[in-house]
Amino acid sequence: MMLTPLFPQVSPEDILFVFALEAEAGQVFGHLNTVFTGIGKVNAAITLTRAITRHRPRLIVNLGSAGSKRHGKGTVVCCNRFVQRDMDVTPLGFARYETPFSDMPVVLEHGTAISGLPLEACGTGDNFEVSHGDAPYDVVDMEAYVLALIARSENIPFVCLKYISDDAGSEAASDWAVQVHLAAEAFKRVLFQPR
Repeated sequence: MMLTPLFPQVSPEDILFVFALEAEAGQVFGHLNTVFTGIGKVNAAITLTRAITRHRPRLIVNLGSAGSKRHGKGTVVCCNRFVQRDMDVTPLGFARYETPFSDMPVVLEHGTAISGLPLEACGTGDNFEVSHGDAPYDVVDMEAYVLALIARSENIPFVCLKYISDDAGSEAASDWAVQVHLAAEAFKRVLFQPR
């Protein structure tokens, strides 16, 4: 299986595919450089940092499941803006989502757009969000922000594709459990088949 010409400047062995869970990769990505971080920002940070040291990739591709009220289940979206949605130090006078005493913007911009896919902002947090109201993001996950932050700090190009597994609402947990296993085939259609 060959990658489509999405990344013509990078050979497949120089691409690191990053998933939270093996269920999101299925049997599709076994022949490529993959890493499974586990769930949450801390696990993602530790695992990606180690993987970068080991592999020195020229491109990091994060593939995973996410919730969205805007996009229906089964949609693949591309994210190139990221918000740390559980950062809230407003009692000390900081803006919501702002990391205190940091030069990081509230909305971190790092990532390549993939033609033909909806382009979105992803809110990352260490909780399973079921309501995000008027937040500055339309997609929610638990790892992408820190992956984008590390890729940016290491000056490595970054692609983030999310398979929408639930509507980030009251049925999100049960929807996710069913939909997460369909993610790999959706990513296969985007990455490996002519477009």
